[in-house]
Amino acid sequence: MLNDDYTPMEFVVMVIQEFFGKDREAATQIMLKIHLDGKGVCGVYSRDVAATKVDQVLDAAKQGGHPLQCISEPIE
Repeated sequence: MLNDDYTPMEFVVMVIQEFFGKDREAATQIMLKIHLDGKGVCGVYSRDVAATKVDQVLDAAKQGGHPLQCISEPIE
């Protein structure tokens, strides 16, 4: 997930909990890493599952009126 200056931190935490199955504490830690480092890893999945999760996050952000961006990258 990528940081932006507009999406509320609470929304990011909620998205991480909902789509990546993290508890509130873990989701908050991931959100802070995204906020401080510009991006953060929410999970490691097969290519198809990762693509679905990216789509889910982007859809939720759009519905919420937020510019939140989520990408998938291969593990090297």
